[in-house]
Amino acid sequence: MLEALRTEVYEANLELVRRGLVLYTFGNASGLSRDDGLVAIKPSGVPYERMTPADMVIVDLDGRVVEGALRPSSDLATHLALYRAFPSVGGVVHTHSRHATAWAQACREIPCFGTTHADYFHGPVPVTVPLTPAEIGSEYEANTGVAIIRLMEARDPLGCPAALVASHGPFTWGPSAAAAAHMAVIVEELAAMALQTLLINPAAPPSPRRSAASTTSASTAPRRITGRGRACFSLPSLPPQPPPTAHPFTPCRCAIIKPG
Repeated sequence: MLEALRTEVYEANLELVRRGLVLYTFGNASGLSRDDGLVAIKPSGVPYERMTPADMVIVDLDGRVVEGALRPSSDLATHLALYRAFPSVGGVVHTHSRHATAWAQACREIPCFGTTHADYFHGPVPVTVPLTPAEIGSEYEANTGVAIIRLMEARDPLGCPAALVASHGPFTWGPSAAAAAHMAVIVEELAAMALQTLLINPAAPPSPRRSAASTTSASTAPRRITGRGRACFSLPSLPPQPPPTAHPFTPCRCAIIKPG
C-alpha cells in the first residue's frame, strides 16, 4: 500500500541522517496522501541504518494503524494535528538538530538577519509559548501540535514552513516529505548563522528585506510577528555597541619559507 509514499518518507528520514540533523533514533519524517487520507511515518525506535521503506508505518488521520508491524513514531499525534490543520501540507519533519534546538530551548525565535533567511521565511522562524505542566503531563505530543497551530494562526504555513517548540525542538513542513526534510536542513543552517551573527555583533538589527517569494495577497504577505517566545523568560535588550577600535596593522612575524 502506498509504496511510492513509503519510499519518499524513507528517503526523507535518511536525508536527515545524511545532513547530520539526527543522532541515533532522534527525529522523524512523515508524508500524507490526501487522496487516501493516509500517512506514512517513521517507526519508533528503529535505527536508521536498519530501516527499509517497508518499515514505514501507515496510519489514518485519526492515528489508527492501517498497515505495518511496528509502532509509529512517538511524535505521530503532532504530525497528524498539523496535517488536519494545514490543508497545503503534505510532509512533516521533526528533529533535534543542534542549533535549531538550542534556539527552541532558549525559547527564542530565530531572527531574520539577511537574504538567506528571507528567501525561505516571511519573517523570523517563530517559537511557541511553553506548554503548561498539565499539557506536558497529558497528551504531550497532541498538545505540541495545538501549540504550533495556535502559533501559526496569523501565518501562511507555506510562507512560514517551520516552528520551534519551546524547550523541545524544530518542526518543519511542506507540500511533501522531501520538501519538509529540505526545510529542516535550511532551518538548522539559519539557526547556526543567526547564532554566529549575534556572536559577532550582539546588536545586529533584523533585516528589512522581504522575501522574494512574497506576494500581495493577505494570506502570503510577509508578517513580522515577534516576541512569541518571551513568555519563557525575558532577555534584557542589548545596548548599542560602540564601533570597533582601530588597531595598527602588525605584520606577521612567522618565518617565511621560500619554495625550494
